[in-house]
Amino acid sequence: MSATPQKNRRARRLLAAVAGLATFGALAVAAPAAVGAQDSGQGQGHGNGHPKPSTVDVQLLSFNDLHGNLEAPTGSSGNVNEIQADGTVKAVPAGGVEYLASSLRTARKGNPYSITAAAGDMVGASPLLSGLFHDEPTIEALNKIDLDVTAVGNHEFDEGSAELTRLQNGGCHPVEGCFEKGKKFKGADFPYLAANATYEKSGKPVLKPYTVWKKNGVKVGFIGVTLEGTPNIVTAEGVKGLKFHDEIETVNKYAKELDRQGVKSIVALIHEGGAPASTSYNYDCDSPGPGDGISGPIVEIAKGITPKVDALVTGHTHQAYACTVPDPAGNDRMVTSASSFGKVYTDTTLTYDLRTKDIVRTSVKSANHVVSRDQAKAQDMTDLIARWNKTAAPIAGAPQGFISADINGRGSTELEKPLGNVIADAQLAGLSPADKGGAQVAFMNPGGIRSDLVHKASGGEGDGVVTYGEAFTVQPFTNMMNVVDLTGAQLLTALQQQVSGSNEASIKILQVSKGFTYTLDMTKTGAARIVTDSVKLNGEALDPAKTYRVAMNEFLGGGGDGFPVLGQGKNKLVGASDLDLFNAYLAANSTAAAPLAPPATDRITIIK
Repeated sequence: MSATPQKNRRARRLLAAVAGLATFGALAVAAPAAVGAQDSGQGQGHGNGHPKPSTVDVQLLSFNDLHGNLEAPTGSSGNVNEIQADGTVKAVPAGGVEYLASSLRTARKGNPYSITAAAGDMVGASPLLSGLFHDEPTIEALNKIDLDVTAVGNHEFDEGSAELTRLQNGGCHPVEGCFEKGKKFKGADFPYLAANATYEKSGKPVLKPYTVWKKNGVKVGFIGVTLEGTPNIVTAEGVKGLKFHDEIETVNKYAKELDRQGVKSIVALIHEGGAPASTSYNYDCDSPGPGDGISGPIVEIAKGITPKVDALVTGHTHQAYACTVPDPAGNDRMVTSASSFGKVYTDTTLTYDLRTKDIVRTSVKSANHVVSRDQAKAQDMTDLIARWNKTAAPIAGAPQGFISADINGRGSTELEKPLGNVIADAQLAGLSPADKGGAQVAFMNPGGIRSDLVHKASGGEGDGVVTYGEAFTVQPFTNMMNVVDLTGAQLLTALQQQVSGSNEASIKILQVSKGFTYTLDMTKTGAARIVTDSVKLNGEALDPAKTYRVAMNEFLGGGGDGFPVLGQGKNKLVGASDLDLFNAYLAANSTAAAPLAPPATDRITIIK
């Protein structure tokens, strides 16, 4: 999903100030991955007189888009939809690494050939518990979960290629040092794969392009790629010096290389995805009804990837699906995704032919499973969360404001989101004074809203209290704010770019500050969906020739998320961070006696 980074500046300063107060726990030793690129030991033998089997079942457990959600996500962000026996749909609480670890460990029982893989965005846009420490806690948790391999996602580049390399190889942060006294960060003990992300100067991949899992003569190759459009959804600084290549061409190139090495069983881990016809994790994606199935970028990618690849594990869209899409030879091939935030995992059976060393494609079976919170928690994950929470507590628990009810952002399915309105209003309020930029309107990209504000207490702060940790979880990138000059004509183009160009297939509706109104006609297509003469600022029609002062985060200000016109702003003033403005707005507009209520969503009139 879209968003950006320049991480947690204020939080870092606060952390440094309270570091002496924090009690540092002993670093738990990360368990080695169950199986890796080297042979992991002996499998089950066969008694005398019994014929050796011709196939073995390889279990592939997979998930994607964890985004550092170690604790169970709260509010609607922590639910998955589940189709019931009677056809109704029920929202089920799910996720959190304490439960994800338990689910994976239970699923592995009785499966001697079990691999756990992921499709990117393990870190980035993370809640404070992980983001405050540059996601070291998440890498530690994934080591303990025995993740075998993951692709990079766009968010793995949020802090640049050097920081991604540090997450892989270990070492303390170059600026902030070691977060736990006397303990050096060990890095990931699983390979991050970045086949289509290369250095511009050398042309070499940022990290390994592929790896081979081996056990008892069984070999499965994994190729990992992120979406080619990563530079459009990450700040320029995050992808500086890098080039991102076509997903199909890259996977096909390395599949051919693996095949030449005698690796015939290949899985592609792709941080790009699609949209199933149902949002329920247990939807039958291959049901024959009209409008069923899956759409989106992954469909064409799957159709173009060589038949040498036996299955595709995907991500990015935060959807759950297990679908078959025909390969270039016309044969069905499994394409899966497991929602986000550790709420779902996929269990795929790959039947491995010991003679041909290939997967029997017709035998591939796959299903998504909810990571239920009804099961026992994994104690090592509980201990890890408690240890890092203790270090983060002086910052995370500080109250910022008060709300009267849930204010939904990430969890809202509407195009105009209550929390989007609050964030845009906070940016306008902070940047409208003449000496702060003189902003007249503020825009917020929807993908940058990472959570909801939940009324129920997350800890001991009390219901309705918004803590620093909760505000950080909503806006974890700590983007600096920009105020720029744009003409009315450019603003109209920006609105049209929400529903056209690179955003036409998957629209991105900017959240707008109070006083900015317009009509969105969803019965039309492309740029025509914006009703031109309906666009008004404080009741006055937008003047194409007039110049307006517009506030937005630096990601949008750089033309990110498919809004190139917003990168054309002039007379830029750099303001405070989005998180600082958000917290300042909460403090100025809410008290325990008069908490902030969810705002009306009446700025964008939508014709359906």
